[in-house]
Amino acid sequence: MNWSEYVQLLIGLISVVNPISAMPIYLSLTARKSPAERRRIALDSAFAVAMVLFVSLFAGEPILLFFGIGLPSFRVAGGLLLLLMGISMLRASDDRSRHTPEEDAESYDKSSVAVVPIAIPLLAGPGAISTTIVYAHRDLSLAHYLLFSSVIVSISLIVLVFLLMAPRIVAIMGQTGLNVVTRVMGLLLTSIAVEFIVGGATELFPVLAG
Repeated sequence: MNWSEYVQLLIGLISVVNPISAMPIYLSLTARKSPAERRRIALDSAFAVAMVLFVSLFAGEPILLFFGIGLPSFRVAGGLLLLLMGISMLRASDDRSRHTPEEDAESYDKSSVAVVPIAIPLLAGPGAISTTIVYAHRDLSLAHYLLFSSVIVSISLIVLVFLLMAPRIVAIMGQTGLNVVTRVMGLLLTSIAVEFIVGGATELFPVLAG
């Protein structure tokens, strides 16, 4: 992978994690919390996102091999999932693959919502996990894993900043502004999804490459 691909990876993961769309839910789930508790929840959520992505980076393919799933097949499946998420984001509609109303209702009864549902599956959901696994094995060098790790750390820091700044950002942008940004990210995500599907299908059916 070259530098442009790592930039693409960073942008792609930001689009998948999409902390902007998570901000209203984060605010609703922490409405009764004190400012100090909100900051702790934001920090715990960012840390949990990093841990999920690190596990996907270093243990994703062994887990797939344990279940007998090939990487090309997983690339196509992950691409289809990202495509559905991207289309949902383009429509600025709720994506039930990230979270469900039942999960939101249950989370109100929990003392902490940092890990579930904010970090998992709202931020580091199936789309983020599949994107990490697909990109992880494009290169097996130490430099690749170090750069990928720096991307994950950057993602977690971005998540932390957006959650900490959520009250101000939501107040400034409003729902219309959030929808516009979500649609732009959805377009980027859809493009990445198509690339995943084409790449995986080409590996599964080499005749398509001709």
